[in-house]
Amino acid sequence: MKFIAALFVKFIGLSLLLTTTLVMAIEPFVVKDIRVEGIQRTEVGTVFSYLPIKVGDRLDDERATTAIRALFATGMFNDIRLEVDQGVLIVQIRERPTIASIALDGIKDFPQEKILESLKSVGLAEGLIFDKATLDKAEQELKRQYVARGKYGAAVKTTITELERNRVGVTLNVTEGETSKISQINIIGNKAYSEAELHALMELSVPGFWSWFTKDDQYSKQKLSADLETIRSFYLDAGYLEFVIESTQVSITSDKQEIYITIKVREGDKYTVSDVKLVGPQHILPHEEMRKLITVMPGSVFSRKELTESAKKISDRLGEDGYAFANANAVPELDQVNHKVAFTFMVDPGMRAYIRRIDITGNTKTRDEVIRREFRQMEGAWFDTSKIKKSKQKVDRLDFFSEVNIETPQVVGTNDQLDISLSVKEKLTGDFSLGAGLSSGVGLIFTGSITERNLFGTGNHLTTQINTSKVNQIYSMSYTNPYYTDEGVSRSFDLYKRDVNSARTGVISPYRTQTLGTGIRLGVPIGDDESIFYGLSVEQTALSITTVSPARVIQYVDLFGASTTNLTGTIGWGYDNRDSAIYTTEGTVQRATVSATLPPSNQKFYKLNYQHQWFYPLSKIFTLRLNGEIAKASGYDGEVLPFTQNYYAGGPDSMRGYRTNSLGPRDDLGNSLGGDRRVIGNMELLFPMPGLTAEKSVRLSAFIDGGAVYGPSNVLGTTGLRYAAGMALTWISPVGPLKISIANGLNKQNGDKLDKIQFTLGSLF
Repeated sequence: MKFIAALFVKFIGLSLLLTTTLVMAIEPFVVKDIRVEGIQRTEVGTVFSYLPIKVGDRLDDERATTAIRALFATGMFNDIRLEVDQGVLIVQIRERPTIASIALDGIKDFPQEKILESLKSVGLAEGLIFDKATLDKAEQELKRQYVARGKYGAAVKTTITELERNRVGVTLNVTEGETSKISQINIIGNKAYSEAELHALMELSVPGFWSWFTKDDQYSKQKLSADLETIRSFYLDAGYLEFVIESTQVSITSDKQEIYITIKVREGDKYTVSDVKLVGPQHILPHEEMRKLITVMPGSVFSRKELTESAKKISDRLGEDGYAFANANAVPELDQVNHKVAFTFMVDPGMRAYIRRIDITGNTKTRDEVIRREFRQMEGAWFDTSKIKKSKQKVDRLDFFSEVNIETPQVVGTNDQLDISLSVKEKLTGDFSLGAGLSSGVGLIFTGSITERNLFGTGNHLTTQINTSKVNQIYSMSYTNPYYTDEGVSRSFDLYKRDVNSARTGVISPYRTQTLGTGIRLGVPIGDDESIFYGLSVEQTALSITTVSPARVIQYVDLFGASTTNLTGTIGWGYDNRDSAIYTTEGTVQRATVSATLPPSNQKFYKLNYQHQWFYPLSKIFTLRLNGEIAKASGYDGEVLPFTQNYYAGGPDSMRGYRTNSLGPRDDLGNSLGGDRRVIGNMELLFPMPGLTAEKSVRLSAFIDGGAVYGPSNVLGTTGLRYAAGMALTWISPVGPLKISIANGLNKQNGDKLDKIQFTLGSLF
């Protein structure tokens, strides 16, 4: 009986290997007991849990076949035999080996940790059961990684080493090969636009000067798909309604070094818009108002972009009234003979919806309330697209997060409720900053401060500045609570001690002061983007005088005395509607302040300042930034402006290319005196680093700066604006924000001091 059963099992095993069912007839029997033999790692209970036979069951050939299939299906065993000895079912098992080690040889392009992680995703990792099919998947995954980098000739050879205790070692030997380059991109069928114009739209390219950095000469299926969509959009936005890409052919040479791409297009004819109609209920949104949102006009050239944007504007406008599921579709009616197209906007507002709940995730440090108080969309209120957009914008402008994403999923089982899911990614909000100017004459000049913009996750702001340089010795602390009241009124306290020795700058006319001050500020919001702020401060300033002090220092002491105490009041207005504080592409920032000394101050003067900054997106990657600043200071009630209140310009924050604080009136030795008026203008074209379009931490710019500081007309250097042009890089690096500019003065005058390279660096903590 034992021999017959063993022979029966062998036939079953052969049937499984050949995927053919072969069953030997045996005389059925009742299982009195079950014994498992041959296992080393697997628990007996695990085998019993998969075995569909129990003690007391009647075993026949059909149930035996089912049992073996069930055990093989676990993937844990190489061989399974069933034997019978006097009513006892013996399950003989040979386990598959486990992977003891994985070695990678010849891999240079990737970190080994990344490769091991990708292999684990397909089932190949230390401690897992070894399977030849899984090994094949791992090899294909490894090759796929290299293909994504343009190395089509990469080869993988696997060596399996048997070890004791039924284990194996896996070694993957990789020959990386050379990166395949795109040798040619051919576009055929184009008539309206040249190949060069279409090539300029594509991310893929033949090798060029920047290819070593951008990798644009390395083929990628995803990149090609994106380029084809870019070309398609370009034609459709230019009126070619019937444009199609008929075929795309990618070929590689036998040595897998050169790639050739051929794209065949059919342009069709250019279409103009003959008519635009509207169909939809008017009681929710009148057609007259809808038409104002439509930019597609009869007589204009067809543009898919304008058509899509018009439909979106209508949907968004309905969304402001709670119609979250509003849909506006433009249905075309073609006149192929005259190459004209008419559109009917079918507007369906759907049901009005409200927000059930707001969920916030990802804020490991920042408290929920800090984020929720920025929301303009409330729970339980009607859905409003504009309020949701504004909420995201305000959370973004907190500058506590590197990513802010918002979604509005529909509540399951309802047709009029949505949730808001806001996910954020925290970033370091404390920084130790250094500022430096590089000069051949003076060398490096440093300043520093420590700031925490989100103290203990409360959203409160603390800045402590300690500067022990020979020029400025500053000890200051500033604390701001942006929500001192629930209505959003902010309150700030300032305390500072400042000693200035301008003689050691090598730029400013020499004087030395010691100042001790404190103040309080309040900010009152008058809108989502506007606020008015007030401030009151008191400070005491002592001016040192020596036998070598310049004339203006002596005159100052004669007029005001060596020590003065002033009470200063400030009122200002601010406006900020930028789309993001992380990566600004559009919006405006304005700030105007008026400050003046109040009785019983020892000095009487006022200062006026206004700044206007404007961001405008020229395209998806280019942003124009314009900045203008004007400032004026003067004494009042017959008194003169103390020279300690003068304005200065030059350096990374005002006029790049010119030495910090060097512009404007100068004394006979060429030292800067400062002035009572300052004008600054900056025009900057912002764009991403080539090849890093999606990266938000790196940005380049080309700029032109202009500015001047004015004083009395009879003082040297008071006439004429100065200009500079150059390039700049901003990088949110692992060690902190880094800004580098290289600029050259365009109209340098005698006595002007240039610093062509300037930078600021901050270390995050």
